Amino acid sequence: MSEKAITAEVGRSIAALDAGQWDALAGPDNPFVSHAFLSLLEASGSVGRGTGWTPAPITIKGEDGRLVAALPAYLKSHSQGEYVFDHNWAHAWENAGGSYYPKLQISVPFTPATGPRILLADPVWSLPILTAAQNLAEQNNLSSVHATFIEPAQLPLFEQAGWLLRADTQFHWHDENYGDFEGFLGSLTSRKRKDLRKERAKAQEGVEIVHLTGDMITEAHWDAFWIFYQDTGARKWGQPYLTRDAFSLMGQTMADRILLILALYEGRPIAGALNFIGSDTLYGRYWGCTVDKPFLHFELCYYQAIDAALARGLSRVEAGAQGGHKMARGYAPEITWSAHYIPDPGFRRAVGDFLKRERAAVQADREMLTEMLPFKRGPSAA
Repeated sequence: MSEKAITAEVGRSIAALDAGQWDALAGPDNPFVSHAFLSLLEASGSVGRGTGWTPAPITIKGEDGRLVAALPAYLKSHSQGEYVFDHNWAHAWENAGGSYYPKLQISVPFTPATGPRILLADPVWSLPILTAAQNLAEQNNLSSVHATFIEPAQLPLFEQAGWLLRADTQFHWHDENYGDFEGFLGSLTSRKRKDLRKERAKAQEGVEIVHLTGDMITEAHWDAFWIFYQDTGARKWGQPYLTRDAFSLMGQTMADRILLILALYEGRPIAGALNFIGSDTLYGRYWGCTVDKPFLHFELCYYQAIDAALARGLSRVEAGAQGGHKMARGYAPEITWSAHYIPDPGFRRAVGDFLKRERAAVQADREMLTEMLPFKRGPSAA
């Protein structure tokens, strides 16, 4: 690094930044930190004015003017769409007379998928870019900064900067050299193997299931999926986070990284699951239906995802947040991580004490859940 002072910039839009430079930092592995995905959230109105997600990307440029570090950051006026819950922290801070919002969020909006949160040309830039986020919070009296769903390799970077770490649990499927779905079934206990076969047969009865990617996905498909998404979003969150335009833009800008799985009845879509394709992971994101068919949710979101991962040589399926029912389908508990910077010493101390106890409880819970998995013997890695 140069001995010269380092200047960080706070922008108003990720779309306004050079896509090639951003993606050079983000790398090819995770579709959600790509310039295309983050930009389409802005262009579609899914983030920005009126959403409570105000883009505030933090960047550092090298001496040649090119990006060397970046944070996908947002000013938040609420805690929705994050999947790492800090509502109790907000209540405590406000009961003490403070204003918890706005806060700074380093994340991919509405996306509980693990990935890089510090985008770097070289690890040497990690401390300067995190210091920039800290300074932004302190200089603007923000209560806190939160980085969520951090890939484990980046945890030491946050620890070295003095951030507090938080653990939670998701359920992921891992390929243990199964070869195909029958190979996976062979790893399960006899009872569970029979249960899964029955579920799949019942779900597939009378419907055709298709996998679509790239230019196979048309606007008609997005129209159908929009109906599914609205129904699920209204029930889960009160209102959907993404706009209709977001799905069209996904198809226009990153269709090759999308796998849309549809169930057709008499040629008409009645249910669908939207997945994103990473370098080694299939990310299940959204599901919905217009017909309540037994086990169809499990078939499209979990079993078909396993089929697709095996066919594509992917080693893992992340099926989204929550859902202990995934364990019975071979999805194992896995720790996910977030990091938090709190400027106020007293508030930081209280949160730190809470997180220490919470991490121990999360780890104990994971160990207990792992013993309950339906495998003949525990997976060699989880």
